[in-house]
Amino acid sequence: MAARRLFHGTGPGVITPDGCSVELYQTLVPNGEPQRIHAAAGEGASILELGSGTGRITHALLALGHEVVAVDESPEMLAHIRGAETVCSPIQALDLDREFDVVLMMSYLVELADDDRRRALLAACRRHVADDGCVILQRQPPGWYDNLERGYERSGEGFRFRMKGFHRLGPDVVEATMEYVVGEREWTQTFVSRRMDDDFLESCLAEVGLTVSGLLDDDPGWIRAVPR
Repeated sequence: MAARRLFHGTGPGVITPDGCSVELYQTLVPNGEPQRIHAAAGEGASILELGSGTGRITHALLALGHEVVAVDESPEMLAHIRGAETVCSPIQALDLDREFDVVLMMSYLVELADDDRRRALLAACRRHVADDGCVILQRQPPGWYDNLERGYERSGEGFRFRMKGFHRLGPDVVEATMEYVVGEREWTQTFVSRRMDDDFLESCLAEVGLTVSGLLDDDPGWIRAVPR
């Protein structure tokens, strides 16, 4: 999959290299994720947030008492973060020479459909997690890939998010396009994603010296991994 364009986006304002809209991210609010992370991390845990965006989760974790270092490759995203140390860098190239109680990688980044880049992302997680710490990963539950024909749509006052289309590129790989409408503004993001079932995820983690230690709140979309 390395030769295929993995991300692109359209719409007003700045679009980041992974196809995300900075303006759209500014409109998003947490939906219980910070509390879930806080419960798994423990009081006062230091957190390295990989792919922080504009701080949707960052600011809530700060309010819960955590020291957070927010990493993103988009300076336009990081410009909206307040109260946390920020680092502008691609995740795979990150080397802070520091360790954290928790390394957080959300937004389904682990499902990147490029073996080398995925390995580099996970290696960055291992490089920065303390030996007694943990890595928290967000993935689509494996069954999500089997049910794409049902589509996806979420709407509320002034916004609508839906899956505009998808193509199966293989038994475990899809190219999908999401459409986001907020008021008069409209964006799309197209991405190529690879199913991370339990066995494949464990094998990818093992390559970099990590192993699954459990789920957060018994949710298959949230993985807790620890150093081997």
